[in-house]
Amino acid sequence: MKITVITVCYNSAAHIIDALRSVDSQTWPDLEHLIIDGASRDDTLRIIQAHPQRWRKVISEPDHGIYDAMNKGILRSKGEVIGFINADDFYASPEVLETVARVFAD
Repeated sequence: MKITVITVCYNSAAHIIDALRSVDSQTWPDLEHLIIDGASRDDTLRIIQAHPQRWRKVISEPDHGIYDAMNKGILRSKGEVIGFINADDFYASPEVLETVARVFAD
């Protein structure tokens, strides 16, 4: 079961690294991480590019606000389960997505 995690951001250089590391540490192997960036003008994209992963895709373009960005992510997702993690958030443990997958499988 593929899980898509969507992160929407704009000028999030101060915090995006925590979200990236949190997603990267997840134990669930079938993962897609979509970052929908609203054409940030700070170092957000540089930080994201410094932490590449095969499951991460970045779309950076102007949008019409957070809900437009969320909808862009949903439309591009390939996961059977879709979740969001904000640019300034992180998961409580590396097993969060694995737990989510087990619940959905049940």
